[in-house]
Amino acid sequence: MTDDIFSYTSEQQGILTCASLPIDQEPDIISLRPERLKDYIGQAEVLETLEIAIKAAKQRGEALDHVLLHGPPGLGKTTLSHIIANEMGTKLVLTSGPALEKGGDLVGMLTHLDVGDVLFIDEIHRTPRAVEELLYPAMEDFSIDFIFDKGIHARSHRFPLKPFTLVGATTRVGLLSAPLRDRFGLFRSLDFYTNEDLEKIVRRSAALLNLTITSDGAAELAKRSRGTPRIINRLLKRVRDYAQVREDGKITRKTVEQALQLEGVDHAGLTPLDRRYIETIINYYNGGPVGIEAVAATLQEETDTLVDVVEPFLLKTGLIMRTSTGRKASDTAYLHLGLRRTPI
Repeated sequence: MTDDIFSYTSEQQGILTCASLPIDQEPDIISLRPERLKDYIGQAEVLETLEIAIKAAKQRGEALDHVLLHGPPGLGKTTLSHIIANEMGTKLVLTSGPALEKGGDLVGMLTHLDVGDVLFIDEIHRTPRAVEELLYPAMEDFSIDFIFDKGIHARSHRFPLKPFTLVGATTRVGLLSAPLRDRFGLFRSLDFYTNEDLEKIVRRSAALLNLTITSDGAAELAKRSRGTPRIINRLLKRVRDYAQVREDGKITRKTVEQALQLEGVDHAGLTPLDRRYIETIINYYNGGPVGIEAVAATLQEETDTLVDVVEPFLLKTGLIMRTSTGRKASDTAYLHLGLRRTPI
C-alpha cells in the first residue's frame, strides 16, 4: 500500500479535521420553536403558572411537578415541553402513548432518566392500560414494581427511580383515567390564539426564515390560521414558496390571498375538509342534528380526525353546534357558505 492513498488535498483535510467547523454548528432544519419562556408568545396564564413553578422548583433544588397540557393540536404542547426542559437545565425524552406498546418500553425510558429530566408523552390518553398502571408508582413514589416468576413463586421487587418530571399532552382529556389525571400537579388547558398573538408569531417566524412580510400580509395570514401557531407557520412556508416563484419574494396581503387560494384555505381559515364537513350536514342531513359517525361515514373519514382536527375550530367559531342529539350547522355556517336554510 502506497502513501498516495493517504495523501489529501487541503480541502479534503478540512472536511476530515477533528476541529469543529462552522458548518457543524448549523442546524439541518431551522426550528421555529421558541426555546425559552420569554420567547413564547400567547397563553399568558399558562406561562405565568409554569414560570412560578419552575422558579420554585429550582430554588428548592427539586424536580418540577408533573405537568398535563390539554388542548387541540398545534397550540404548543410539545414546544412547552422543550421549554420546560430548557428552563430546568435538564434533558428531554420524547415519546407518545401509542408508541408505548409494552411495559418494558416505559421501564427502559424511566430507568435511564437522571434527576430532574423531563419525560414527554404525547397523546397520553392513548397509552395502553397495562403501561399506564406502571406510571402510577413512578409518578407518585419515583419507583417501579417488578414481578418475578409466576404462580406461588412470584415475588415483587421495587426499583427506585431518580426524581423526574412527566409532561403529558392530550387532545382529549376526558379519555384520561382519573387515577392518572389526579397524579399531575399542574393541569393547564391551551386555548386558540388571538389574531394579535398570531401576527407576532408569524413576524418572528418570518425573521428566522429571512423573509420580508408586510403588516397587512401578517394580518391576513393570522386571520386564516384557525388560531393555531402550527398552521400559521405551515401557511407561511407555502406563501414563501409562492412569493419566491410568482412574485418578488415579498409577502403582502395580495400574495397571501393568491397563495392560499391555491391551498384551498378561505378567508376564515376553513379548509376543503372543513367545508365538506359543513356541507354534508347541510345537504345530506338538512342542517342536522346528525351523529358524528354518520357524517364520518358519508365523508369516508375517520371519526377521530373529525373530532380532533376539524371540529374544535368549527365549534369555537360557532359554525357548528354539538347537541345531545348530534351535530347541527349554525346560521353562521349557512351564511359563510352562501347557502339558504330550507324549511323542514
